[in-house]
Amino acid sequence: MGAALHIIHLALGGCLKAPPVTFGITADTGGHIAYVLDAAAAQAQRQCVDAVSIVTRLFDDAELGTVHAQRSERLGPKLTIERIATDDRRYLEKEELAGDLAAFTEAFCRYLAALPRLPDVIHAHFADAADVARAAQKRFGIPFVYTPHALGIDKRRQGFAGDALEARIAAERNAISHADAIIVSTRDEADRQIGGYGITAAARVHCLSPGVPHRAATSGEETLADHLGTWFDYPDLPILLAIARPVRKKNLAALLRAYAADPALRSAANLVILAGQHDHATGEERAVLDELAALAANPLLRGKVALPARHGAADVAALYARAGRGGVFVNPALHEPFGLTVIEAAAAGVPVVATCNGGPVEIVAALGHGLLVDPRDYAAIADACHTLIGDANRHATLAASALARVDRYSWDRYAASSIAVYRTAGQPRLLASDIDNTLTGCVESARAFADWASVRDIPFIVATGRSFHDARTVLGAWNLPQPDAYIVDVGTRIMRRDDDGNWRACPDYAALLDRDWDRDAAVKALAPLSLTAQPHAVQTRHKISFFGDEATVATIRHALADAGVAARVIFSHGHLIDVLAPAGGKAAAIAAYAGRMGLPLSACLAAGDSGNDADMLAACGHAIVVANADTDLDHLEPRPGLYRTAAPHAAGVLEGLALHGLASAPLQVAA
Repeated sequence: MGAALHIIHLALGGCLKAPPVTFGITADTGGHIAYVLDAAAAQAQRQCVDAVSIVTRLFDDAELGTVHAQRSERLGPKLTIERIATDDRRYLEKEELAGDLAAFTEAFCRYLAALPRLPDVIHAHFADAADVARAAQKRFGIPFVYTPHALGIDKRRQGFAGDALEARIAAERNAISHADAIIVSTRDEADRQIGGYGITAAARVHCLSPGVPHRAATSGEETLADHLGTWFDYPDLPILLAIARPVRKKNLAALLRAYAADPALRSAANLVILAGQHDHATGEERAVLDELAALAANPLLRGKVALPARHGAADVAALYARAGRGGVFVNPALHEPFGLTVIEAAAAGVPVVATCNGGPVEIVAALGHGLLVDPRDYAAIADACHTLIGDANRHATLAASALARVDRYSWDRYAASSIAVYRTAGQPRLLASDIDNTLTGCVESARAFADWASVRDIPFIVATGRSFHDARTVLGAWNLPQPDAYIVDVGTRIMRRDDDGNWRACPDYAALLDRDWDRDAAVKALAPLSLTAQPHAVQTRHKISFFGDEATVATIRHALADAGVAARVIFSHGHLIDVLAPAGGKAAAIAAYAGRMGLPLSACLAAGDSGNDADMLAACGHAIVVANADTDLDHLEPRPGLYRTAAPHAAGVLEGLALHGLASAPLQVAA
């Protein structure tokens, strides 16, 4: 990725279009739309970027705007929105997208295949886009970066439930597992939220603060701020301002209840809530808006509360400016993953009262421009608002702090940092190599590999069909280095050092292989075949080994199938047959070992020469097939990431490493 980059941002939900965007026009047209547009625009300004494409779903809905049926929309010299069509041309809410995801994935892959140049990276926003990006990763070898924006696991913690939520959490777990890198906005997202999925991913998680959302400049037109007298008896009072989608997790009703319950606050300030575009609301949004309207109908709130049915970018900018005159911005969300509105308020010099759950904690700590509250404590919300409204000196201090520090949230800085992440995404971060005829076979190249290993920048493990004892013996005989771990017995055992430096078999991997494996049943099914067994020393708990040819392999597979025994049958070197536990194999073992390091298989580089290497060469994101490989590997389909070397043995491994910038120019060794 040394050349100028072609970046794709992939976001399926909501109404993505060139600014100005009508935020809240649908339930999914929220903060992530602003994030994607601003991130892409900032990246497109960088000299090291050739093109940025925001790819979304094409739909035809005149009420939402005809532009969404337009296949391409240019936003700048290097920035476009590209829309992918499926047979379903309806606008689909997030919950309905799953039914169209397979069709969209195929259409997206056709779009990629037709490009004159594949993108260098796909940045997927939300788990549905990550699922599509994962398919492109496997088909084209394009690394993908994942930004969750909001995670279902927090909705579960807040008491939400249901099959749709569980399906979302499963999709997010899959996205976290397979992404080459993960970009989040706060340490809370990185540590607590991503960590809540039980996947070791810290090495791939990057915390990059976004910038202040860009709002189109007003051009003197009248705005909602000019007509506050329509709602308020005393329009000159300071305002409490809240801006959020009308969904339960944004907790807007709590703010209304807190305001209604505090006479002093009602006397000191008016309340403005921008809760989406009311005429497009359905489902949960409509229910929340109905609740807000019912609460606002309280006689105590007459002439004190504004719930505008529609608003645009100019209205938002004007109301922030109005709130800056002694008012407060309030974010009462049950949990806020980041809080773009909290930094947007800071840029307008508006102090904030914000939830103590999620991103606002870090933002307020960084900017020093407000107070944090428990979003379920109505009295605390009201007290904090009244504290800031009623103390002019404190209000001025917080406003000054916001304006002085808000440049810490910079889209230009985000662009530089995210591009650095992109350049490393998809690069191999672990080498797993076979031994026999891959690292061995040439004394000169084995010595060169040992030299590489002494200064290597990535972990190195071996993955061999040999036993642990024999693998160590062969490495010693060839003066090859000790690896960080051994995968032995054709991927049915992982050997790692314990805290005392002693080699121990990984019990978790052994337990994984025990599932669905009935060794006695396999032995019984194969007993009538009069097979030639390999020596007793190579027979293990999860592997039964024989000698034979391809016809023998077919006979073994039929016998196991007829007996209903689940197993994998591996043929290599023209005469070795291994019957493995169904969950075993080199690829499975590499996945288990890499997973402990927080790495997906896409970040692993496998090197091999024979049939028992086939699964790892096919499964790992990057693969080296050395020039002296057996015909066992002729069937491997060409794919991005799989490289057949010109050099044999360890020289071929070094050639593959050099291709990825992990070694110097390879040795010139004849095949």
